[in-house]
Amino acid sequence: MVLTIRTDKPEAEIGLFDGDRKLAYETWHAHRELSATLLTKLETLLSSQQKTLAAIDGIVGFAGPGSFTGLRIGLTVANTLAYALSKPIVATKGDDWIQQGIGRLANGDADKVALPEYGAAVHITQQRK
Repeated sequence: MVLTIRTDKPEAEIGLFDGDRKLAYETWHAHRELSATLLTKLETLLSSQQKTLAAIDGIVGFAGPGSFTGLRIGLTVANTLAYALSKPIVATKGDDWIQQGIGRLANGDADKVALPEYGAAVHITQQRK
């Protein structure tokens, strides 16, 4: 079973797939509550399929471009789960990001760490005195 996570915009998305077959998928308006709702939504999604985190075989995270904070939250959760569960992770982008990621996992491909691609240089302001 593959877990997918997309958090690049105010509407977050998570899904569970068995190969190309969608088992469950949820989209919700997370915006500023993303960090508070992502894990709860994941737990609910797994429960709806009578599954636990142990059933996850791999993770696909949306790499971007998108919201700086949203991508950081989603990919941090994805990387943490991959590390804690000792499962492979891939980061993909584009309209077919889920199919790309599932394909990469099926081919035995994995990223060491799923990194965000913001689509532009990050602008860091000068520290105020």
